This record gives sequence, C-alpha cells and structure tokens, in this order.
Amino acid sequence: MADPLAPVLAALARPGRPSSDYDLNPDITLPEGRSLRPAGVLVAFDCFGPEPRLHLTKRSSHLRHHPGQISFPGGKVDPEDEGPVGAALRESREEIGLPREHVEILGTFEPHETVTSFLVTPVLARIHTPFEVIPEAGEVAEAFTVPLSHIADPANFRVESRRWRGVRRHYFVAPYGPYYIWGATARILRALADRMAE
Repeated sequence: MADPLAPVLAALARPGRPSSDYDLNPDITLPEGRSLRPAGVLVAFDCFGPEPRLHLTKRSSHLRHHPGQISFPGGKVDPEDEGPVGAALRESREEIGLPREHVEILGTFEPHETVTSFLVTPVLARIHTPFEVIPEAGEVAEAFTVPLSHIADPANFRVESRRWRGVRRHYFVAPYGPYYIWGATARILRALADRMAE
C-alpha cells in the first residue's frame, strides 16, 4: 500500500532553497548584519482519515508576534532545546498537546526569514499515533487541520498585498474555509507545494 505522505517525502528528497517574507518584494533592501533569532515550526501531518491532514493553529489575538494569524505549532529556540527540531517538538506539546513520542520527524526544509526577525526552520513530521488536541489557552485561540490536497495544489495560492511600515508588501495567501492562511505560513506551504509539484 502506498504511503499517503509519499509526495511530502519526495519533496524532502528534492533540493530546495531558503525562503523569506521578502521573496515577493525584491525592492526591499535588508540591512547587512541583521540579527535573526532561530526558531522551529512543526509541519505535522496525520493519516488517520481518507487523506493526510496538516495541523495548524490560530494564534491568540493578544500575542506580541503575529497575533490572530494562522501558524504552525512552534516557536523560538530556547537554550535547553536540541535546535529547531527540539523547539518545534516542545512548542507543539505546549500549544496543541502533541506528545513528541507520537511524532516521526521526516526532515527539514531550508530556513525561512520573517519580517519579525526570526529564522524559522520548517520541521516536516508524521503524527503516527492519535492524540487529543488541547489548545494552549494563553497562546492558541483554535487548533484545526487542513487536507494535504489543499496545500499541495499551487492553484490554491494567490498573491495579495497591503501597506506595512509605509511600504506596500506582497505575500502569499492560501485561504481554507474560514481560515485566512497568509504570510510566513503560506510561504512555507507554497515552498512545499512547489517541491511536491516538481
């Protein structure tokens, strides 16, 4: 029987390149020597239904960074973490109640630079054992899943723009039902979709 995550595994095997919130804005000049804080996010799929589903969160509206936005479970690398993978696993336990022993790490994508000065490593993973999703009340307003078929289709992505710090900035969006997936999350998913489509 074919592995339902075979397209994801194939994408991981193909060469990639770093991405950035500035990819669609080549006229923006980034300062030399800027300091980026390392972070890790878990791009985690389960295969318990008819097709794989990706776990995402809607961040609480009172958070300092990216309030109210759709994001992967994850966060900045703390000193006790084993790098971005450790941070992604720790934060996933804290944010949605995902035990690390229920997760198989498949690999990582090249890091993504955000406008908030994080260097985010996407950690792709398979959730091999069902778990009870428990959103962390202080950080997560809602936890939900999106089918792999939605994010695997480049046609589900479009480019939008808005003014940010006095400059018009373009970014990817990949809306799903009531969820407006955009910014860094949509850019990382677009990189996955592109590599799956190759």
